[in-house]
Amino acid sequence: MSDVIRLLPDSVANQIAAGEVIQRPASVIKELVENSIDAGATSVTIILKDAGRTLIQVIDNGCGMSDTDARMAFERHATSKIAKADDLFTLHTMGFRGEALASIAAIAHVELRTMLKDASIGCRLVINGSRVECQEPEACVPGSNLMVKNLFFNVPARRKFLKKDTVEMSAIMREFERLALVNTAVDFTLISNDVTLHSLRRGPMKQRICELFGKNLDKQLLPIETDTSIVSINGFVGLPANARKRNPLQYFMVNGRNMRHPYFHKAVMQCYDKLIPADEQPNYFINLRVDPETIDVNIHPTKNEIKFENEQAIWQILTAAIRDSLGRYNAGPAIDFDVEDAPEIPVFSPDVTASHDVLVDERYNPFAEPGPAPADWTGRLPASAYTPRPRPSFQSRPAILNDWEKLYDEFLNKRDEGFSAMAESSFNAGVPVASALTPSDKAPDELADLPVEESAGGAIQLRNTYIITPTRDGLMVIDQHRAHVRILYDNYLSMISGQEFVGQATMFPDVVELSPSQNAVLTDLAPRLAELGFILTHQTATVWSIDGIPSVIKDASPRDLLLDMIERVTETGEEPGSTLRDRVALSLAKSSAIGRGRPLSQNEMDRLVSDLLRLPSPALTPDGKSVFTIIPADKIARILG
Repeated sequence: MSDVIRLLPDSVANQIAAGEVIQRPASVIKELVENSIDAGATSVTIILKDAGRTLIQVIDNGCGMSDTDARMAFERHATSKIAKADDLFTLHTMGFRGEALASIAAIAHVELRTMLKDASIGCRLVINGSRVECQEPEACVPGSNLMVKNLFFNVPARRKFLKKDTVEMSAIMREFERLALVNTAVDFTLISNDVTLHSLRRGPMKQRICELFGKNLDKQLLPIETDTSIVSINGFVGLPANARKRNPLQYFMVNGRNMRHPYFHKAVMQCYDKLIPADEQPNYFINLRVDPETIDVNIHPTKNEIKFENEQAIWQILTAAIRDSLGRYNAGPAIDFDVEDAPEIPVFSPDVTASHDVLVDERYNPFAEPGPAPADWTGRLPASAYTPRPRPSFQSRPAILNDWEKLYDEFLNKRDEGFSAMAESSFNAGVPVASALTPSDKAPDELADLPVEESAGGAIQLRNTYIITPTRDGLMVIDQHRAHVRILYDNYLSMISGQEFVGQATMFPDVVELSPSQNAVLTDLAPRLAELGFILTHQTATVWSIDGIPSVIKDASPRDLLLDMIERVTETGEEPGSTLRDRVALSLAKSSAIGRGRPLSQNEMDRLVSDLLRLPSPALTPDGKSVFTIIPADKIARILG
C-alpha cells in the first residue's frame, strides 16, 4: 500500500486556519486593529464598504514595517510577538500566533502600504488568495494602511452564509465597541459607506463609555477600584435601578484584552442578588490587571477565553469590591433612620398595665340622616360630646363571636361539599381526556405526536383557573389562560400572514436612545418599518422618536416592540415583518383568551384540552411560558405515603 499522508500546501492550510480565525468581517477588523495596537498606534481609522464584504481598510500611525517584514508578515506562524514557547506566559501583546494575516490573505484580495517611521520610502504589497502578485517601493506615510477586498471571494460557501449587511454591521459595531473600550489611549474613527459612525478621542474610561453608549450612562455608573497582590481591579458597575431586561452592557477586560468569563459574571450577578428583579441584569465595565504568568490566553483561536490560575481568589476580591461600591454609594437597600413625621412610640414601663380594649359607640349609626343644626351653632361640638361614654361590657361580645362562628361553619360545609363533588367527578371519569400522554420523563413537545382520545367528562376545574385531567401516568394540570393563548396564537398568525399594516399616530411620542450598533441597524430598517406602519423620526445621532405604530397593535409598548425587532434582526437576520406579525398575533391572543377565574363547562374544558394537544408545540406559549405540567402517579403515591 502506498503512502497516504502528505503535507498540505500553504494555501490550503491557510484556508483551514481562516475557518477558525476569520468567521465574518468583524473577525477581520478585530485581528487588524489588534495588530495596529501592538505596533504602538495612537490613532486607528477603519473604513468599510457594504458591511465589510467589499472593503475593510485599517489605517494606523504605528511603527510600520520594512520591505522584508511586510512580506514575512503574511507567512503562516510568522510573528514578532514571541520567539519561544516560554513567551506565551509573559504576553504583553494582543496577537502572538502569526495566523491572522496569512488567513486573511488566503480568502481575500489584500493590499498593504507601509513605511517605517524613520524611513524615506515605504512599500506596496498585493496578495490575492495567498499568492503574492506585486511588491514594489511606494511613497506613503509612516505606519500601515491595509485594505481587505472581496472577503471570501474564493470560498463561495462561506460568503453565501454571511448574514445581511445589517446583521454583519451590528457585529462589527459590537467588536468595535470592545476594541475601543479596552484601548482608551487610542483615537478611533469608524466610517461605513462614507458615513462617519464614530470619532473617538483618547481619554479616561468613563468618557469612552459615554461616547460609545450614550451620555445618560454618566450618572448610572459606580466606580470600583481595588489593588491586591493577586489582581488589580478598576472600572464601573451600574446602579441597580438601571438594570436592563435586554441588551445589558457587560464587559470584562484583562491586561488590555477583552474576554468572556461566565465564572466572574456569576460573581457580579451574586452581588446584585435581591437588588434587581430576576429577569434583569446590571451593566458593568470591569478591567482586571494580573501577572501575565498567571493566565493562559492560548486556549481559543479568537483569544477571548482566558484561564486564570487564581480564579477563586479573584472571585472573592471582585465580589468584595463590587459590594463595597454598592454599599458606599447607597445603591443597596438600607434602613431609613429619619424620624421626622414618624409616630411617637411610648417608652415601655413595667408598672403600667396595657389595655387592648377598643372604645365602641354602640349608639352611633353611620347611615342616620343628620338632624338640623342648633340655632346657636358655632361650628363646635357641644360640651356633652366630649363626655366619655361607658365602655361596652365584655358580656356583649359573645353574640358577635357566635355570628362569626356561624359564618365559618357555613364556609366549612360548602368546602366539604366541593371536595366531595371533586372526588366524585374524578372517580366517575371513565375515560381520560388525554389518555395517551407519555411518562413525565419525556419532553413536553413529544405529547403532540401521540393520539388523543375524546373524553366523556374526565376534566375538572380548580379555582376556575386550572384544568386537571387524568392521564395514564398521573395528572395533567393545565393553565386555562395560557392554553387558550397557545391555541389562538396559531389561528391569528395564519389570519394576518401577508396582511399590510396601517400606521396610527400616538398621542405622546415615545423617545428612544439607542446604542451606536442598534442605531446602525435601525437606520437600515427604517424604510421597511415605515411600510409596516411605524412612524419614526430621527431626532439626533442615536435618538429616535416613535410618533406612530401599526393600528393593529393595542397593548404592546412601542419602545419594547421596536427594541425587540432590532434585537431579533441583529441576532437572526429575521425580517421585521415576521417579528411584528408574531407580536400582533400574540397580543391578539392574550386579549381574546379566556381569563383566569372564569368557570368553564365540561364541554368547554374538554374542547380546550383536545385543541391544545392537537398543536405541534403545546408545551409553551409563544413567549416561552409553561402551559401545563404533569404530576406522575408515583410522585402522588410518595406524597400520600
